Amino acid sequence: EVEGIVHRPPRQGPPSFLNGRSLEPPRLFQELIIAHSLSTNFFHSFDFCKDDNERRPSENLGQVLFGERIETSPYKFSFKKDEKCKKLCTKTYVKDKTEDKNMLDFLKRGMQLNYQHHWIVDNMPVTWCYDVEDSQKYCNPGFPIGCLVTTEGRAKDACVINSEFNKKNTFYIFNHVDIKLTYHNGEGEGWRGARLVAATLEPKSINNADADKPTCEGPPMEVPGEFSSDVKITYTYSVSFEENNNIKWASRWDYILVSMPHTNIQWFSIMNSLVIVLFLSGMVAMIMLRTLHKDIARYNQVDQEDAQEESGWKQVHGDVFRPPRKGMLLSVFLGQGTQIFIMTFITLFLACLGFLSPANRGALMTCSVVLWVLLGTPAGYVSARLYKTFGGEKWKTNVLLTALLCPGIVFADFFLMNLILWVEGSSAAIPFGTLVAILALWFGISVPLTFIGAYFGFKRPAIEQPVRTNQIPRQIPEQSFFTKPVPGIVMGGILPFGCIFIQLFFILNSIWSHQMYYMFGFLFLVFIILLITCSEATILLCYFHLCAEDYHWWWRSFLTSGFTAVYLFVYAVHYFFSKLQIVGAASTILYFGYTSIMVLIFFLFTGTIGFFACFWFVNKIYSVVKVD
Repeated sequence: EVEGIVHRPPRQGPPSFLNGRSLEPPRLFQELIIAHSLSTNFFHSFDFCKDDNERRPSENLGQVLFGERIETSPYKFSFKKDEKCKKLCTKTYVKDKTEDKNMLDFLKRGMQLNYQHHWIVDNMPVTWCYDVEDSQKYCNPGFPIGCLVTTEGRAKDACVINSEFNKKNTFYIFNHVDIKLTYHNGEGEGWRGARLVAATLEPKSINNADADKPTCEGPPMEVPGEFSSDVKITYTYSVSFEENNNIKWASRWDYILVSMPHTNIQWFSIMNSLVIVLFLSGMVAMIMLRTLHKDIARYNQVDQEDAQEESGWKQVHGDVFRPPRKGMLLSVFLGQGTQIFIMTFITLFLACLGFLSPANRGALMTCSVVLWVLLGTPAGYVSARLYKTFGGEKWKTNVLLTALLCPGIVFADFFLMNLILWVEGSSAAIPFGTLVAILALWFGISVPLTFIGAYFGFKRPAIEQPVRTNQIPRQIPEQSFFTKPVPGIVMGGILPFGCIFIQLFFILNSIWSHQMYYMFGFLFLVFIILLITCSEATILLCYFHLCAEDYHWWWRSFLTSGFTAVYLFVYAVHYFFSKLQIVGAASTILYFGYTSIMVLIFFLFTGTIGFFACFWFVNKIYSVVKVD
């Protein structure tokens, strides 16, 4: 997890810094994002320099849920006033003191796990830009607190950047930073002052010979793996200002976003996969329409005697609308799935318009939670209406399960993960007051809205079916391997997953590797493709099963597209073992605990899409065929 220093003046809109005016004290981004752990720590857990007048700004709900904690930092500077090797503080660790040993061991542990600082100034991340392969520049929104050379002499993480980091079993702490702030002035645009348009830094490890008068020159600051002698670490920084009127305020994030790994992928491959998915979807739609047209024409032309000998989907017209088993649970899942679908659609649409960009911290999560709370009414309505259609009469149980079952599972999982974070002393742990606020939103707003939706759902008549249901169930003939329930469900999730797995990689990177995600326009396109693909794959398999005279389509339509979530879980397991270097049981439990929440939400989301597509399809085909 990463921990970082944040400079963010409490201003609204683009601020104008007048010459000589002191910038607000930098603020610390208190989330520790570690490459090898998911447990975050407060910045003051480490023995760094502290701000004498430490303040905490108020975070929004999304920031709190994501574990972002911002505090003021001791780095002080004024606009257009360069600083050269300014001392912050000196930390001394005496080998005979147990407290000093524990603090130094904690600092070493942070370097070993690749903890990183995250700073912001004027709501912009202070980035560490460095060259990577193919002469490309990558701007990382954080920088490590230090690095390690192992006992075998292998340089780990950031230690590979400097050949002087070569002593075995030694930690190198980055105790100096060169901060460069780029601004443009408004003289040519008719306004006075200046605006910050870029903030970069370069971390260095320097062992100053004189701690009282540092020169910021010398060999690297070594922290031995064995605490055999006293250790003295002096923290320093330099600040420089550069004027660049070519960078506009609206495009000040571009240098960060352009360098993100998202843009280094082969766009041709992504577009190629999308074209393939669209082509397959078009083929499925064309085959379905032509085949169905022939089926309907044939069924409507034959007389009564021939119809008795006809096989196919028309033969099960008397059973196709027979209520499913566990109709209560299915209706509850569909109500929750509708709530999640509408929430996702509105959130992605707002993100496409730029309201939920990375610059608006915590907005994405805040928007999602608020929308979910306010969308209890459609959840209750859909669940009640379908449950009534299934012939259910336990309406109280239905509405309670709709309001409490799936949110309760998610909250229980979330609470258990939060307990682990509390035990670990992590800054990502949600405060008790925030948990109470979430419960208040759930029970005070979402549950009553669900009851209101269910009330209107039960008042409406049951959905009218196009054909009558026979009293005696029809016997289902022996099915081939491909028309049996399990193989069909397993195959149904392959195509939908194929159109999302590329985006899934970047979404997981943004969650677990703290990389910025900003391609919401492309994500919205993938969302539409997923919607189409889930619908057509489910309809196609539903048609095959009905042709085989298997009329149990209710649950199967939900599970066919919902099985995409199982592939998502398998991919998340692959991502965990192949991309992340996480150590410790707590971090592993956290990863799979939060992944389980994602999988459950995705299961309800995709299953609901498949069900309603199949529901529309079955109603459509049986309403246009003549039944005697």
